[in-house]
Amino acid sequence: MKLLADVLIGLVAIEHIYILWLEMFAWTTRGRKTFRSFPPDLFEPTKSLAANQGLYNGFLAAGLIWSLLIQDVLWAQYVAYFFLGCVIVAGIFGALTAQKSIFYVQALPAILALIATLLS
Repeated sequence: MKLLADVLIGLVAIEHIYILWLEMFAWTTRGRKTFRSFPPDLFEPTKSLAANQGLYNGFLAAGLIWSLLIQDVLWAQYVAYFFLGCVIVAGIFGALTAQKSIFYVQALPAILALIATLLS
């Protein structure tokens, strides 16, 4: 179960590295294709706002990767709980305020990783 938990944590981290890249570096290019419901004329004016969001996603990814590198099992679990919890809260908030699919794309994978971590 520990291996499954670590793989799921790693996948959530990779997803947030991708979101970092998308929001910080590809907002006006690939972002247009990803966020189709967002008005096209707002991508350029919101570039710095998206980059700020991307930075926060990078912090989430860094925390999750950190949890995989900690040698003390209990401490690693606590760090994973915290950062997975942050992803879950952000995913639920995003689903409620922006787009319902955010729950399935961000919160659900983190929930599965948290359950696997709790059971490991």
